[in-house]
Amino acid sequence: MDTAKKTILDFFPFALFKYLISGFTFVFGRMWLFLYLVLKAKLKDGISYYNSHIDDSEFMYNTIRGKEKTVKPQKINATKMKALEQQQAALVQDLKGAGALRTAEPHTFQFKALSPQGKLVDGTIKGTSKVDINTFLVSEGYKVYSIETSKQIEFVYGKVFAPRLKTKELIFWLTQLTTYLRAGITLNEGVRILTTQMRTNKAIENAFKSLSYELSIGESFSEAMKKQGDMFPPLLINMIKAAEASGTLEETLDDMANYYTELNDTKKAMISAITYPALISVFAIGVSVFICVYVVPQFRGIYEGNGMEIGGLTAVVFGASDFLKANWFYIVAIIGIIVGIFISLFKYIKGFKIMVQIALMKLPLFSKVIIYNELTIFSKTFASLLKNNVYITESVDILSKITSNEIYKAILFKTINNIIKGDKISEAFRNHWAVPDIAYYMIVTGESTGQLATMMQKVSDYYSKEHKQIVGNLKTFLEPVIIVFLTIIVGIIVLAILVPMFEMYNNVNM
Repeated sequence: MDTAKKTILDFFPFALFKYLISGFTFVFGRMWLFLYLVLKAKLKDGISYYNSHIDDSEFMYNTIRGKEKTVKPQKINATKMKALEQQQAALVQDLKGAGALRTAEPHTFQFKALSPQGKLVDGTIKGTSKVDINTFLVSEGYKVYSIETSKQIEFVYGKVFAPRLKTKELIFWLTQLTTYLRAGITLNEGVRILTTQMRTNKAIENAFKSLSYELSIGESFSEAMKKQGDMFPPLLINMIKAAEASGTLEETLDDMANYYTELNDTKKAMISAITYPALISVFAIGVSVFICVYVVPQFRGIYEGNGMEIGGLTAVVFGASDFLKANWFYIVAIIGIIVGIFISLFKYIKGFKIMVQIALMKLPLFSKVIIYNELTIFSKTFASLLKNNVYITESVDILSKITSNEIYKAILFKTINNIIKGDKISEAFRNHWAVPDIAYYMIVTGESTGQLATMMQKVSDYYSKEHKQIVGNLKTFLEPVIIVFLTIIVGIIVLAILVPMFEMYNNVNM
């Protein structure tokens, strides 16, 4: 008896725990499903309906999943449909004549078609003939009504609204395409999948359709990308061209994804270095202007009402306040004109641009930031080109298009001339103030050992680390300097306002 009693007591806590868990599961789980299924059965035989379906896996999947989403076909009225059919008839006739002619260069065509989901769409696509574009769209499941091109269409959709991939989008595209190719998906199919994944805007979607069209008619990947205008960087196109010749497309796409990722990180670090001091400076100017325009006049009224004579620093601050209030419009206009003239000169006058870039590259705090950033981009790109067996002359030409710094462009053009004359590449970098000695000797070493690509990669890694470090140090240095500067400016203004108040207080007490 005692043994049986002890056994029951031993297991009683476990049984109680088990029933508590079952009750908890029912209240927070199956109870709601029970109510849902009872209501679904319209309160008829609800419990039996629940019991008969609760363990049916397929039923549970379909119940929880809900109804399948369907796209309703677009309703087109009879008048519009008649007009579309007339356009389609005209297109059929055109495809038998002039529309079948292919041009040497691709043109931008505008099409109107019914999508596979039954939606009427307008789009643009680049191609060499109407008949090829029509064949491609039909193979994609479209019912084509019209395909047109003109100088206006070419200008608007081929130039003004030409698609351009952001670096972030390009990295995603390269990474995903590499994954698809390694999974055994064909190149054209991978591009088609990515077209549905990258619908950031209509222009990019149409450009990917054009890319898929070029691949479908047998064009090489690099040439298909080249025909999309400025959508893809020249560097990427040339790298893929070299990869197609060597059969290393997957590896090259992966390398380029890493390349643009590192390049994007370097760009972000550069922007971060410039943004912080710029924001703090704008804030300091804004606070100073606000105090001068809105706070200072209040105190001036108080002092003039008490017949006080204003002089010294206070008079200077009050004069600055009056000047800002009276001429703020002219000040803003003059600053805007100066900035506009500066941007125009920098953009269109090469001599002015060189002068500004030299000045910035010799500025004490920012010189190394600019030089290390340029060397990182240059050496990383050069290393990638050499590793993928792109010709030296083509590599240097691509590098000259990547950088916007005229000083480094001049170095690269000097490099091309040295190659033509049979001189060493390193001669263009020797004793140049924009090329640190470490970079020069590393290039010399790589050139003399036949390991230029490897050495250029080491140069890139070295100056990438140096660039990140100097940007961090610059931010650390500028933060207290700008805060102290802001404190001094505001402190001077506040001091100029409060000194007369103390004098007025002393006069009252006397």
